[in-house]
Amino acid sequence: MTLDILTPEKKLYSGDATLVQLPGVDGLFEILNNHAPIISALGNGVLKFKSNTGETNIKISGGFVECLNNKVIVCAESGTVI
Repeated sequence: MTLDILTPEKKLYSGDATLVQLPGVDGLFEILNNHAPIISALGNGVLKFKSNTGETNIKISGGFVECLNNKVIVCAESGTVI
């Protein structure tokens, strides 16, 4: 699946991912390939994703995620790769 992680200041990541773990407002959840369509609010926490190059962690503060047709778009208020 493809993953785009955006903040108002910049694009933090754009590329392929095999797993995305997100800090939802009610707790952590994961999105895998062929996930059902979803739009969800995000809370403060660590977004984790796996790709061919390994695992990446990004500390985010709030935002939203949309998943549709194997494309995941994360719009975060702010984000820092950790």
